[in-house]
Amino acid sequence: MDLGPHAPFILGAYGFTGLVILGLVAHAFLDRRAQERALARLAQEPPPRGRR
Repeated sequence: MDLGPHAPFILGAYGFTGLVILGLVAHAFLDRRAQERALARLAQEPPPRGRR
């Protein structure tokens, strides 16, 4: 496959897009773990008392 004189731009754009997608997936994975930890911590705490 010949991409012509624009090959560096095309391959760079695909590479950059791949990195962005990888970063978004990693962020979603790490954020999910953080949210699960926060929910588990909230489930263990007793509800607040005395304030209405």
